[in-house]
Amino acid sequence: MNIKTKLTLAIGILVAMIVLLVVLSVVNLQILTATEPDSPAAGPGLQRALLWISIVGAACICIGIGMWLRLPASINNPIKEIINAIQEIANHNYDKRLDLGQNQEFAEVSKNFNRMAKRLEDYHASTLSDMMAAKKYMETIINSINEPIIGLNDDMEILFINDEALNVLNLKRDEVIRHSAQEISLRNDLLRRLIRGLIDVPDNEPGKEQEKKEPLKIYADNKESFFQVKYMGITQPGKDGVTLEKKGYVIMLKNITEFKELDSAKTTFISTISHELKTPISAIMMSLQLLEDKRIGALNGEQEDLANSIKENSERLLGITGELLNMTQVESGKLQLKPKITKPIELIEYAIKANRVQAEKFNIQIEVEYPEDKVGKLFIDSEKIAWVLTNLLSNAIRYSPENGHVVIGARQTDDGYIEMFVQDFGKGIDPRYHKSIFDHYFRVPGTKVQGSGLGLSISRDFVEAHSGTLTVQSELGKGSTFIMRLKA
Repeated sequence: MNIKTKLTLAIGILVAMIVLLVVLSVVNLQILTATEPDSPAAGPGLQRALLWISIVGAACICIGIGMWLRLPASINNPIKEIINAIQEIANHNYDKRLDLGQNQEFAEVSKNFNRMAKRLEDYHASTLSDMMAAKKYMETIINSINEPIIGLNDDMEILFINDEALNVLNLKRDEVIRHSAQEISLRNDLLRRLIRGLIDVPDNEPGKEQEKKEPLKIYADNKESFFQVKYMGITQPGKDGVTLEKKGYVIMLKNITEFKELDSAKTTFISTISHELKTPISAIMMSLQLLEDKRIGALNGEQEDLANSIKENSERLLGITGELLNMTQVESGKLQLKPKITKPIELIEYAIKANRVQAEKFNIQIEVEYPEDKVGKLFIDSEKIAWVLTNLLSNAIRYSPENGHVVIGARQTDDGYIEMFVQDFGKGIDPRYHKSIFDHYFRVPGTKVQGSGLGLSISRDFVEAHSGTLTVQSELGKGSTFIMRLKA
């Protein structure tokens, strides 16, 4: 029975009862008016009339109250069941079903609701299955990587971690997944170092990989290991589809122990070879000096040319071995600075003196730019910085055309730094190589001037050891300017 039928029936019954009540009342009143008031039949007739009117009236009231209680409940109860079922669906309880009886309207609602719930249940089951399969697939991929990997959300909770990372951190999976990395780091020193490094990494370029320069030393697998730590921000497009929103981080540790060991072996080898080479080269130089001594006899022209060639090559070898020793000193971390107060002009004069013979050979004029009253003093290892300035000036002379000139000088900046610079007017350096020229053994393609490719690299290391910078400004056809910037 539908709601419309129920309402029609209820109203019909009430109307009929009311009509019956009215009819009985009218009939009984007519009977009473037709009867003499003082007759014996008047009293019982009146009582019967009141009795029937009371019965019919009470029946009408009871039926009305019953319908008042029953009819709204028959409508409200199914609605409540529908609301509860919708809340269950909203709470992802997709196995909820409705059974609203034989009511036609609600039966149709329950039928459609159950169809919807069944489809949602099937979709959720398939989606959940796909998600679990994808999750298992990603976990398998992450665990197959031999390098430690840790993933965190924006609240610094650990979302995923592979077995290698668990082994390195000495943690268990159920102790870390969906737990705060900061809380775990309170009892784990290594994780604390990783989190601290994450906080220190600049976050101005979302999604860009950031790498810590200094490797992380970890005692793992019963030996001392070295790891290169990389941090990457997890981002996704924002509501506008353009702006990237940060959603978390990935910490990756690359095991560089093998490379570190090879590098150490290389450094040791180069240092040993350099020391071993210096002794015979020094012996050759001493022998050459004896040959050039006029007291033991004069040399003919061919012998003098041969002696000069031996001297040039020996000096070149000594320079190379010196550079190799400096490089090994830097790479091994054994570089020791002996700072003292030094005037920049003293370094410039030393560099000019060291390169005077070379400048005269190529007829290069050396110009000095030094406003003495405006340049302060430096607290540096003067030997190291003098070596850098000498190397820069030597390069400027070698790459300048004959009968040309170079400029060496110093100036003080407004921010409290002193800049020493060497400028040449040669063919310049292609912008593509401005960063590469400071790498070990790098030489600009097409360069005919002989060299080890270590001078600029060592120079940069020496300057950076003083917390300074060494940069280049160059254009093809206009020459190059190397600028050394140190704190005054």
